[in-house]
Amino acid sequence: MRDHRQHYVDGRWVDPLAGRDFDVVNPATEQVAGRISLGGAGDVDRAVAAAKRAFERYSQATREERIALLERVIAEYKSRMDDLALAISEEMGAPLATVARPMQAPSGLGHFATALEVLREFEFEKDVGALRIVREPVGVCGLITPWNWPANQIACKVAPALASGCTMVLKPSELAPFSAHVIAEILHAAGVPAGVFNLVDGDGPTVGAAIAAHPGVDMVSFTGSTRAGVLVDKAAADTVKKVSLELGGKSPNIILEDAPLAKAVSHGVAVMMNNTGQSCNAPSRMLVPRKHLAEAETIAAAAAAKVVVGDPADPATSMGPQANRNQWLRAQGLIEQGVREGAKLVCGGPGLPEGLTRGYFARPTVFSEVTNDMAIAREEVFGPVLAILPYDSEEDAIRIANDTPYGLSAYVWGGSVEHARRVGARIRAGNVHINGARLDPRGSFGGYKQSGIGREWGAFGFEEFLEIKSVFEPAA
Repeated sequence: MRDHRQHYVDGRWVDPLAGRDFDVVNPATEQVAGRISLGGAGDVDRAVAAAKRAFERYSQATREERIALLERVIAEYKSRMDDLALAISEEMGAPLATVARPMQAPSGLGHFATALEVLREFEFEKDVGALRIVREPVGVCGLITPWNWPANQIACKVAPALASGCTMVLKPSELAPFSAHVIAEILHAAGVPAGVFNLVDGDGPTVGAAIAAHPGVDMVSFTGSTRAGVLVDKAAADTVKKVSLELGGKSPNIILEDAPLAKAVSHGVAVMMNNTGQSCNAPSRMLVPRKHLAEAETIAAAAAAKVVVGDPADPATSMGPQANRNQWLRAQGLIEQGVREGAKLVCGGPGLPEGLTRGYFARPTVFSEVTNDMAIAREEVFGPVLAILPYDSEEDAIRIANDTPYGLSAYVWGGSVEHARRVGARIRAGNVHINGARLDPRGSFGGYKQSGIGREWGAFGFEEFLEIKSVFEPAA
């Protein structure tokens, strides 16, 4: 059993000031996999003080020094890739061979590599005549990350913070903290200066709230639910700090009339079921022409039947459990509500998959004949649940797609890239995937409306960790 009851503060592993032991449960077995110690406001104070001291020196580090640091981090990360994959699989149930090793663990490395690429060319200073525009590190950053893509979400905050000259205090999810501790070990081994990176374990109402409200924190970057993001924003308001929020989504996936139906629907199901549906940008609302609805149902059911649910350690498993009991209960409740509201259950449904008697496993579920006012079309299920909604015209599809409080991602599949691009241009979302295109860490990630504020990834992520200063100089 893992023992991670120390926090990482000022370059050392230290006991929390008044910690409370917390059991971390393996969602595949429902057994305790390890233990952390939840900190409190005093632990945040100590970590912020260390970060403030370190900022005086680290903010003045040269570009070359920060490049060298990121290169060392990348080398250490590569050497610990399997440790990270094992930690992620154990803490949140990602199948080791099909998700944790090929996707979850490498996603974090991708953000460090992209930050290094951006740092080499980023324009921190620019002269406009006698005016000089300077981008400077914002200061001490509070980073609050979720359990669904733990290494990815930590890296896409830590990497640009390090690259831009900031110092930080990280609060990972208490439900999936193992990978965060491995990343702290990576950063320590890479020689990140003491106080530049600090880790405090804790829950949202205690440590998360203390970070957001702390007067010594200059910027807070949060990823999680929209409900929790609102609380973070309110807590940060009294100290007028910079806030970046990456929140929920209910992403539409529009299959256009001229799209290759079998390919588009099968792909949409596969992406939806990836990571057990626990991705904020999951294409959870599939919009298909009404006349093709029956055919789409058949294709979707066949695609869902190919998903292998089971032990994350089994190489044949493609979908593991949901990451924790509360999330499983929420998803089960919404599946049951979908049935009550009259949606057509194509496959799956409530309860454990056949042959499984323990663990937070869910059945790959597809609903059809869904209307956009049903709970399964409005609320973020965050589980392997796809809602298929019929539409009558392209204008109808666009209207339905935009009829949501969210705007994180959208997916459009057409007979040509040009057709799909024209439709995608009318969707109010921060990301649009055309004809099955994947994410690229050089792009931006973030959403419109209640999906958040600000952007992560690539050069756009750098901007969140920088302040802009105008220096007015006398003309020559």
